[in-house]
Amino acid sequence: MAPPAMDRWISTFLDAQAAENGAARNTQLAYGRDLMDFAAWLARNGTDFATARRDEVEAYLVFCDAQGLSKSTRARRLSAIRQMFRFAHDEGWRADHPAIRIAGPSRDKSLPQTLSQAEVDRILDAARTKGRNAGERLRNTCLLELLYATGMRVSELVTLPVAAVRGDPQMILVRGKGDKERMVPLSQHARTAVRDWLLHKDASDDAARKKGLPASRHLFPGPGAAGHLTRQHFYLLIKDIALRGGVDPARVTPHTLRHAFATHLLAGGADLRVIQTLLGHADIATTEIYTHVLDDHLRDLVMAHHPLAKPRK
Repeated sequence: MAPPAMDRWISTFLDAQAAENGAARNTQLAYGRDLMDFAAWLARNGTDFATARRDEVEAYLVFCDAQGLSKSTRARRLSAIRQMFRFAHDEGWRADHPAIRIAGPSRDKSLPQTLSQAEVDRILDAARTKGRNAGERLRNTCLLELLYATGMRVSELVTLPVAAVRGDPQMILVRGKGDKERMVPLSQHARTAVRDWLLHKDASDDAARKKGLPASRHLFPGPGAAGHLTRQHFYLLIKDIALRGGVDPARVTPHTLRHAFATHLLAGGADLRVIQTLLGHADIATTEIYTHVLDDHLRDLVMAHHPLAKPRK
C-alpha cells in the first residue's frame, strides 16, 4: 500500500484532472489504480514520487512488461505517470519531470469491426419485430434507429433525457465523455421512431401519474436505481435483435453500430473532421482508423469483383 504522502499526491492530482480537464469517472478510476500500483512499487524499492528518478520509472515499466501486462495497459500507466509528474512540476512539488522523455510501448492498433449497409438494414428491420408487446417493439426500434443515426456511445444512448427529443428536433444535444456536449443530427427514420415511441411513453407516463407514480425523465426508462435502461440490458438486447435479423450476434455490439455509422458516413463522402465532431472524439487520430476500415472494404470489393483480380483459366 502506498505511503500517505503518495496517497495525497494521487488524490490531489485526480481532483485537479476532474476539475480542469473534465476527466470522466472511469478514466479517473483507471489512473488512480495505475498510480497506486506505481506508488506501491516505488515504496517496495525504497523511494517515492518526490524522489523517483527516470531510471526507476523505466524499471517500473519493465516490471509491468514482465507481469504480462498488455501494451495498451502499459501505455496508459505511463500516461498516468507522465501527467501526474507534469502536475507535480507545475505545482512546484518537483523541480524536474522524470518521465517526460520516456518512450511508451507502441499500441497494437486493431481495426474496429463494422457491418455492411445490408446487415444494418436487417438489424433495424428485426428491431421492429422484437418485443413482447407494441411498446417494447417501439422502444427497440427507437433505440436502434437512434444508435445508427447518431453514432452515440451506448452510455450516451441509454441515459438520454426525454427532454432532449421533445418537439421533434432535427438535432439533439448529447452529453459525452467528461461531460462534453455535442450536437448530432437525426435522420428522418430516427425522428419517426422517436415520435412513435414518445407517443407510447407519454401515454404510459400519464397512466402512471394517475396512480401517483412519477414519470421517468429518461427516454428509455429502466427498473434499476439509475432509472434508465442499463448498458448490460441493451448489450443482450442487441444480440437478440441481430440473431433475429440473420446477422451473427458475435459480430454485433452497440459499439459495432457506432463503427458502422462512422464507416458508412466516410464511404458516402463525409469529411473526417465532421465525423470526428459527430462521434465526440477529442483527437482526430482516433477517427482516422475508419479510413483503414474503408481501405480494407474497398480492397475486398476489388478482389471480389474486378476481373483482373480473379485467377485466369
